[in-house]
Amino acid sequence: MEMTFRWFGGNDPVKLAQIRQIPGVNGIVSAVYDVPVGEVWPHEAIAALISEIELHGMKLAVVESVPVHEDIKLGKPNRDQLIENYSQTIRRLGEAGVPVVCYNFMPVFDWTRSDLAFTLPDGSTTLTFEEEKIQRMNPAQGDLSLPGWDASYTKEEMQHLLEQYRGMSEDELWANLAYFLEWVIPVAEEAGVKMAIHPDDPPWPIFGLPRIVGNMRQLRRLVDHIDSPANGITFCSGSLGADPDNDLIEIIRYFGDQGRIHFTHTRNILRTGARSFQESSHRSTDGSIDMVRVLEALWDTGFDGPLRPDHGRMIWGEQGRPGYGLYDRALGAAYLNGIWETVEKIKRGGH
Repeated sequence: MEMTFRWFGGNDPVKLAQIRQIPGVNGIVSAVYDVPVGEVWPHEAIAALISEIELHGMKLAVVESVPVHEDIKLGKPNRDQLIENYSQTIRRLGEAGVPVVCYNFMPVFDWTRSDLAFTLPDGSTTLTFEEEKIQRMNPAQGDLSLPGWDASYTKEEMQHLLEQYRGMSEDELWANLAYFLEWVIPVAEEAGVKMAIHPDDPPWPIFGLPRIVGNMRQLRRLVDHIDSPANGITFCSGSLGADPDNDLIEIIRYFGDQGRIHFTHTRNILRTGARSFQESSHRSTDGSIDMVRVLEALWDTGFDGPLRPDHGRMIWGEQGRPGYGLYDRALGAAYLNGIWETVEKIKRGGH
């Protein structure tokens, strides 16, 4: 296992010099953030990102993410050119030695929360998803905006985009994902890049939009569609764990035994309703997910790829990007490293 940490580039309040001081963190998860979605990433931008990380004694372990253009998800006539542009970026990342690309196929919105600063009893703040609040929101009217979302849409453009998805079935969205995979996965395999799709977050439909990557059946469908070592998943304990019907250990063992888990987001959430949850500290006792069992299953299946603590609370008065402060994620990295070291020693008979 390689412990990594998400960094949002030069504008991130969390600096590489700080990340470097977290024990056991050697890899950075980042991306080129100033290239419009759908355009090819320049060689120079990729090289500059890698150079900046290496200057701080670490390496670019994962690109998260190369965003998939909405016209690809919608299956529009211009998708071939957009997919070719995407493929060219993958080729360039492979040439630069980037081993893993995390991506998602969520329509319009990336991860979604109803509150970015819910106050917990200890005074820290966290991200929450409350189904009743989400049902009352209208994203076309600017009711919410989250880090990672494309903020370039006007209200009119957002409304138009949402209307284009109205009536789209899961099978239709899946067909567009399959088309994308059939083009991109062979390119990634040739380039030496492992593609790791991130599960839908949350793993159920929102705002009337279909979701197709949220459970064992859907993940199996994706991996089975193209039998290639480049076609794998990002195992996200928080995203998949939001649905109590998902057996996280079964998912790890099934895909881990096939070598199809290329990256892991390892965070905890506390389920507060059938489709509501709040993000907790990484500790098992603070949430609904047994993090020890999760890491043990990863170890048992021989996982040796990049793993990162995911969303953290804002603690100790820290101000910054919701979910991506330094302190709680650093505690998470230390906690996860401690679990991994313990599991490893026990499995190897104390050695």
